[in-house]
Amino acid sequence: MTEPLERRVIAIAEARELDVFAALLERRGAQVLRYPLVRIIDAPDAQPVLGWIRRAAEGGLDDLILLTGEGLRRIMSCIDRHQPGLRASFLAALKQMRKITRGPKPARALRELGLASDLPAAVPTTAGVIDALQSVDLQRRRVGVQLYGAEPNLALIEFLQAAGAQVHTVAPYLYADGSSDAEVRQLIERMCGGAVDAIAFTSKAQVERLFRAAPAERVRAALAATNVAAVGPVVSETLASYGVAVDAMPESAWFMKPLTASLSELLAGSTSRPMGDIEL
Repeated sequence: MTEPLERRVIAIAEARELDVFAALLERRGAQVLRYPLVRIIDAPDAQPVLGWIRRAAEGGLDDLILLTGEGLRRIMSCIDRHQPGLRASFLAALKQMRKITRGPKPARALRELGLASDLPAAVPTTAGVIDALQSVDLQRRRVGVQLYGAEPNLALIEFLQAAGAQVHTVAPYLYADGSSDAEVRQLIERMCGGAVDAIAFTSKAQVERLFRAAPAERVRAALAATNVAAVGPVVSETLASYGVAVDAMPESAWFMKPLTASLSELLAGSTSRPMGDIEL
């Protein structure tokens, strides 16, 4: 029986769960090109993160906005590495806070701690979080915001401040390059040459990394010659901001397995690329 992605060449930019995503695609017959564009690292200075954690553990926050699941996990790992005595008091405080989540991943990270989201955004974007908070009284509320990498997210912060909230941000992790510029340019040239059926992005940082590696017009040409898949709306919106159309995206569940299914549906019956001298 023919697999849905048999002989399809798919480039993946994921790093943290690279092997998991590659295995999902390979089980469907795909030939996977692994280009981890970014990697996630802990904040180089733990003290600001610990200061934010102490504030939260002492009851200094009324609400917490979690933009990513990775953020909460990094907060917990920061506690465990640097000040494990804070874990119980932080979890007790977290239980009392109103927890606002952007999408299913931070909600899942909460469930790992035996907690649940109190206010999930209907759309997993900054705009979705703002929409979810439009009818909420934030006057004099002390709101913690877990940032996406080092991005300041001015739209969200300005909305909260205009609503009367006191905002306390934390950036528990950063993004760093996962592949060299030469490796990324090699991927771009492969796409320009028509040797890649599709490329799958699982974070906006991956898109930004691709556009840092070569002139924007060359990157756009490479993506125009390749089917482009996005794991969810945030990635799709980032690609759109660079003038790139998305060909495949899960409708509601923004994880790797639904992304794999979307790619299978997109590429079913299409003409596969000649494998030739592609090195996997």
